[in-house]
Amino acid sequence: MILRKIVFYRLAVFAIVLSSCASKQDVVYFQNAAQQGLETIVRDDIATTRFKIDDLISIYVSTLDPEASASFNLFKGRGSGSGGGQMLEQVDYLVDNNGEIDFPVLGKIKVLGLSPEELRVNLTNDLKDYLKDPIINIRLQNFTVTVLGEVNRPGTYQVNGEQITILEALGLAGDLTIKGMRKNVLVIRDFEGAKIYDRIDLTSKKASESNIYYLTQNDVVYVEPNKSAITSSALDNRATIAVSIASVLITSTVILLSRNN
Repeated sequence: MILRKIVFYRLAVFAIVLSSCASKQDVVYFQNAAQQGLETIVRDDIATTRFKIDDLISIYVSTLDPEASASFNLFKGRGSGSGGGQMLEQVDYLVDNNGEIDFPVLGKIKVLGLSPEELRVNLTNDLKDYLKDPIINIRLQNFTVTVLGEVNRPGTYQVNGEQITILEALGLAGDLTIKGMRKNVLVIRDFEGAKIYDRIDLTSKKASESNIYYLTQNDVVYVEPNKSAITSSALDNRATIAVSIASVLITSTVILLSRNN
């Protein structure tokens, strides 16, 4: 009788563990990330690429007189050229904690919050006293976006250019899996020093009107798993646990039975 009770107890424990399942709280990221009022921000302000702290900016100044503009470009030596001489590599500017870069001749320049076009206009005005009709090329060197969740190739991707849409970013990640929630895609953005959370419905034709349709540097896109994916994850976890528990229970039960015989 005692043996039967022990076996029954072990089977009951096994059934309880097997029946337990993971919930949304165990699987989904950023569950407390509620909408944070992006609808009150002018779309052009939030969709435009603007320089942030730790950004790397490439700035090249040129004029009809190369010698005149040479002082406004930074280069460093790198290896040897085909003729045995030292090759020069352009140096990028790092936006410091004060939102500034240290520009040749001009010194510290505030760039935090400026778009590439706004910085170009400012530099053109600042260089009028030194150069005639300068041509200034500006490029953000560390424009990356990170795509996580139910996509085929999650990861961080380098963006070539000054703009990328959320659809293009998802394309880089191999598109959503069949288990990704298309109506509730989350974008996390650093906007004016604060983390902003906003969501977009990719099934709606109005998706292109969203403030986050165009991504900016360092945006994080998260595709939440649907109920099917959460259930599947729970079943996988239960199967692993069940196999382990079943192995222990069977072994111990066999030992117990053998001792009683």
